[in-house]
Amino acid sequence: MARRELGQDEAALWSAFARDIQPLKSKRRPSRGRSADKVPVVPTQPVPESVSPATPNIVVRIAPVRRRTGIAVSGAQIEIGTRLPGLDDTSWKALSSGKMRPQRKIDLHGHFTQDAFERLHDFLLRSSAQGLRCVEVVTGVGSGRDGGVIRRELPHWLARGDLRPMILAVVHTHARNHGAVRILLRARRK
Repeated sequence: MARRELGQDEAALWSAFARDIQPLKSKRRPSRGRSADKVPVVPTQPVPESVSPATPNIVVRIAPVRRRTGIAVSGAQIEIGTRLPGLDDTSWKALSSGKMRPQRKIDLHGHFTQDAFERLHDFLLRSSAQGLRCVEVVTGVGSGRDGGVIRRELPHWLARGDLRPMILAVVHTHARNHGAVRILLRARRK
């Protein structure tokens, strides 16, 4: 689309709008070879009291910014054994102490990484759809300092955009057993 010149009334409206705008502080320096397009400064003129009917009245309404209520969890990283905001004390204590028993269990160790991810994804979606609250995922301890690949990847898989909203908390089944986790799923509203 080709640029066009602003009319006098449009330029006056734009300068009134842009008058209070402050540039963002940037760590980047502008390139030496190119200069940024500069907005022409248009002197503001008083609006005459009698406006001819041929001149359209321009009314700009700006809606107020509405803040979301609740807790935004879609981008939050999941840390195993850490209480997340929005989880009540009773559920957290029952889950972290081991009193909340899993309603379903899946064993992923021994599977290839992609296969394990697909099984976990399907398992969590089905469990959530069936209204289950607590499930157990066995990843296996793995060998080496950091454990197995599935165990390392599990927090990243759970933090994905399609799985994260349904998860309230993740804890190890036992302090010394890091080869399995219990996942508390968000209750589905009816």
